[in-house]
Amino acid sequence: MFQAVCYRLLKFIGWDFVGQLPKKPQYIIIVAPHTSNWDFIIGLLACYALGEKIHFLGKHQLFIPPWGWLFRAVGGTPVDRSKSNNLVEGASLLFKHNPHFKLALTPEGTRSTVTRWKIGFYHIARQANVPIVTVGFDFKLKKIIIGDDMIPSQDIEKDMQKIIHFHRNINGRHPKDIPDFKN
Repeated sequence: MFQAVCYRLLKFIGWDFVGQLPKKPQYIIIVAPHTSNWDFIIGLLACYALGEKIHFLGKHQLFIPPWGWLFRAVGGTPVDRSKSNNLVEGASLLFKHNPHFKLALTPEGTRSTVTRWKIGFYHIARQANVPIVTVGFDFKLKKIIIGDDMIPSQDIEKDMQKIIHFHRNINGRHPKDIPDFKN
């Protein structure tokens, strides 16, 4: 019932899906560009409309009262970005301990413009041996675009170029350029 309501709500506000999530028990979703708080709302509606429980990592400030309980309830885990806490290892363990774990991350790590993406997601995928799925919320077209999944290879430069190429034509809520892998 709730899934149908979320699907209809997305349709009502003009959004549609292009592509579909893989029928696999585990993967990392890379969502870019991340330019607005609306990304979270559209993403949450999309997850529920597709009937998927997808987790995310967020800055620890989001998880304090009064809204912290809500972010945890919808799949969030707080991260203190001011500390070095071996996030790759920790996230890899989440996959190890939950055979149906799916994780969505934004490679920018912020809504602000960045010159380089964070590539921890790539290392998490390699360490956890899970595929990466590219997703973009195109606000101009009102499309949630889901790319094919890919297993990270030994060639990070080649893989990152594929991921970046996918996201280059996605129109975020506030347009910004997707940075190159190496700057």
